[in-house]
Amino acid sequence: MNIWDFSALVSKRLMNWNTVNLGVGALLMLVGGRFLRGVGSQFAAWAAINLGIGWFGARANADRAARPDAKSPLIREMQARSLRRLLWINAGLDVLYMIGGVWYALRVKSPRGRGMGVGVIFQGLFLLIFDVLQAREVPER
Repeated sequence: MNIWDFSALVSKRLMNWNTVNLGVGALLMLVGGRFLRGVGSQFAAWAAINLGIGWFGARANADRAARPDAKSPLIREMQARSLRRLLWINAGLDVLYMIGGVWYALRVKSPRGRGMGVGVIFQGLFLLIFDVLQAREVPER
């Protein structure tokens, strides 16, 4: 698989997962107690952001893949290196999100606030797993 197809696949995976994430978040906000509504609010908010990232990423990738030099081995190698680096940077940020979620969940008194912190932890954990798995799959060429 070439880097352009792989990058499109990463965007598709991100959007597919976050469509489910949005639905789960909405469900938790509708039927859950205060704690679960807090968790659900984070699922829905992060899903909305990640859906946007996936959509814009897919569009940018399609634009880059359509350039005349996109089939050049050098360009494809540079794109692969750039995507891999971005995913590893994101993995580091994901750890920070989880730390922030733990900090917030332990500091707030309200069940909804604790739920929001736990929701951030879950989102950070998912994104960490997602980013690491994707980074390991990036084609070399």
